[in-house]
Amino acid sequence: MQWVRKLYDWVLHWAETPYGPLALFFLSFAEASFFPIPPDVLLIALALGFRERSLRFAMICSAASVVGAVFGYAIGTFAWWGEAGAFSSFANWFFVNIPGFTEEIFFRIQDLYNEWDFWVIFTAGFTPIPFKVFTVSAGAFDINFFMFIIASIVSRSARFLLVAGLIWKYGEPIRGFIDKYFNMLAVAFTVLLVGGFVAIKYLF
Repeated sequence: MQWVRKLYDWVLHWAETPYGPLALFFLSFAEASFFPIPPDVLLIALALGFRERSLRFAMICSAASVVGAVFGYAIGTFAWWGEAGAFSSFANWFFVNIPGFTEEIFFRIQDLYNEWDFWVIFTAGFTPIPFKVFTVSAGAFDINFFMFIIASIVSRSARFLLVAGLIWKYGEPIRGFIDKYFNMLAVAFTVLLVGGFVAIKYLF
């Protein structure tokens, strides 16, 4: 969609301004609750421009994303439900305007939470799955807040530090690899990690 491309370019342009780190903070915060463009876009651009600051940018990204996750959780807790268990007007606005956020997906996530708890948040935080869908849903379904915070910190930090670490180590040559393969590798790693714990659960 054309508007998404324009939004993507708008995000990227902050890397060429003195306000790049501040923009990274607000983008990471917003993406965890409602914004459609992932912060990796700006993180990679900033890290390539200032490789010696790559890990600092990753920490900014991680901290802001966790704070944004708490905001998303608060949306689900305090603004999601109307009277008699119906969706509030705010929730209906989300379904209409936030890409990838539908009623069907929302209720499917409830089943995932009932089955997997921590691993649902970890998977959403580390992989390309839209994190906002899970942060808001966690609040709406009253998921254990402490577990939610721990999973968010671990997954978001792991993702952004990995991206920044690759840029710091290899610079521009790794950019194409990240653009092409990082999301697939993140999914594969998560599947293996979760699969290992499932195997332990059922075999031992």
